[in-house]
Amino acid sequence: MSEYIEIESESIEEPAGILIHTNLILAADGKETYPSVTAMEDGSPLAQMLSTVAGIQTLVIDSGNLIVTADRDIPQHILIADISDVIKEFFL
Repeated sequence: MSEYIEIESESIEEPAGILIHTNLILAADGKETYPSVTAMEDGSPLAQMLSTVAGIQTLVIDSGNLIVTADRDIPQHILIADISDVIKEFFL
């Protein structure tokens, strides 16, 4: 199924922000906002899985999009690859 998962990313103006677009519905029950990794650990199943990705500080899941505030010490391409892996694993 992973060949059907489309993931694109772009930097956003928010400091160390990344917007990740997918062709999947990531938040079936509306917008989810997680101001910390601890909040993600208590959140939806996808948020719980994403809480294990090193470098994520905050997370918003809205329909097919993720908005991530990241640790500036983690290169964005590595963080995006790790997030993509989690999304694919979650939906397989």
